[in-house]
Amino acid sequence: MESIAVALQPYKETVGLTAAIVTVVQFFSGVLALNEIRRRGSTVGFSVLPFLGCTVFCLLNIQFGQMLRDDGMIRVNFIGLALNLLYVCGFYLYTDGPRKTAVWGQIGLAGAFTVGVLSYVQYEDPKLVQFRFGIILTGLLWSLVGMPLLDLGDILKKKSTEGLPFPIIFLGAIVSFCWLLYGIILRSNFLVVQNLMALALSAVQLSLFIIFPSGATKPPPSPAKKRN
Repeated sequence: MESIAVALQPYKETVGLTAAIVTVVQFFSGVLALNEIRRRGSTVGFSVLPFLGCTVFCLLNIQFGQMLRDDGMIRVNFIGLALNLLYVCGFYLYTDGPRKTAVWGQIGLAGAFTVGVLSYVQYEDPKLVQFRFGIILTGLLWSLVGMPLLDLGDILKKKSTEGLPFPIIFLGAIVSFCWLLYGIILRSNFLVVQNLMALALSAVQLSLFIIFPSGATKPPPSPAKKRN
């Protein structure tokens, strides 16, 4: 990895800028889901967890960017934080009365988790905090990227990728690749491991679009009964 880092070092600013741009573009992909919710007039069939998870991830990544003293990472995640907070608010507005309580509960759990992690960072040994904080971020990132695979059973059963957000998954793969290169340049093992695994998860999801069509597979018609 050291030889690759040395070779890419002259392109650090370009790779960082590219990673920042494609990440911001991916953040805007949430507009597609929110627009579909607006069109239906309801959040039935949707979950607030992707928006909440991205909100938490961006907030924690701002802290991680401060540790790495990387202004680009901080700026990108500030944009992501602002957008995902808007998505959460939009989701809540279109949620019907009885389900609002559940959304508030999920928001409370996300907030408590975030406060707990940020508090831990402030009191942990500085020699250990970056490593341990990186583990937390890695686990959170993999959970977010792999979330669509929770429906893998239904996809295999129906032999259809209908419902999987192809634009979000495709952009996620590009984002992971760009940050993988940037992590190599920074010689950050956590950025490399995070995005290498995220890229692998995205590749698995993209392969499903090649194996299965986006429309549901209809069963063959039953043969007509012979008349005597």
